[in-house]
Amino acid sequence: MTELERLQQRLDLYYAAETAILSGQEYSFAGKSLKRADLKAVQQQISNLKKEIKLSKNGGKNRAFRGVPYDI
Repeated sequence: MTELERLQQRLDLYYAAETAILSGQEYSFAGKSLKRADLKAVQQQISNLKKEIKLSKNGGKNRAFRGVPYDI
């Protein structure tokens, strides 16, 4: 599995987690109360993974170039 595929797989899992959280943050089952993960933390990780995927697609290089003045 390539790094890009691994990142995409993680992103898909975080999207699934976000959907689960949005459908109900806290619920009870068999007399026990359960709370899902923190929505804000999951959304931050989604944002981070999207940035990593974008960088990975660019070969991990920043494509911005700056001219640097020099004396001859």
